[in-house]
Amino acid sequence: MSVLVMQLAGPLQAWGASARFARRTTEQAPTKSGVIGLLAAALGRGRTADLTDLAALRFGVRVDQRGIPVRDYQVAHHFETGKAMPVSERFYLADAVFVAAVEGEEDLINRLHQALRSPVFLPYLGRRSCPPSRPVELGVHHDRSLDECLAAEPWRASPWRQGRVREPEVQLEVIVQANGDDGPVDTLRDQPLSFDPRHRRYALRGIRHDHVVVPNPAARPLPAEHDPTAVLRGQ
Repeated sequence: MSVLVMQLAGPLQAWGASARFARRTTEQAPTKSGVIGLLAAALGRGRTADLTDLAALRFGVRVDQRGIPVRDYQVAHHFETGKAMPVSERFYLADAVFVAAVEGEEDLINRLHQALRSPVFLPYLGRRSCPPSRPVELGVHHDRSLDECLAAEPWRASPWRQGRVREPEVQLEVIVQANGDDGPVDTLRDQPLSFDPRHRRYALRGIRHDHVVVPNPAARPLPAEHDPTAVLRGQ
């Protein structure tokens, strides 16, 4: 198996797993269906194309910088009748950074890697109004598992965020697609079956929450312990 590693960073991101009708919410981390949609677009696949090979990929994501929840209102009018449509609420994550990875057969992973470097359709972070602010692809690994790649990747948070942390290491949340050996896990309706706009379909998939520890490149040494009586001792 091979692993394709990506970074998902941008001013706004929106990863809906249960968003319906006039209330379009977002999960706290990228969804598998959203990332598979990004990869399918990079390959140039239409919305009605077969997703079987992409849906079979194992998916995981690491939370490098939690976003700030943002709510927006949108109004629209019917294209033909001009009638006002219901006001809709849209939720986003502002200034978030994630490391995502998919694991699968080497040939498919290599094709996805090349597609991200020269995408047919431009990538977006969950919604078309959310373009990435950095290159998406971070490379391919043929000698590591998905879990090992998420643990080995450098911390991708913004420099200002890294500078606020003094400690030499940081603990990051990891959300990985569960396998049969993980025991009881959470479930999310996020396994894409079809992106056909006439009948989009998703199945449940298991997810496992974990943590990894990575170095902080902006770590600063802690100040020496303050002793207000040191001057009295001539120190």
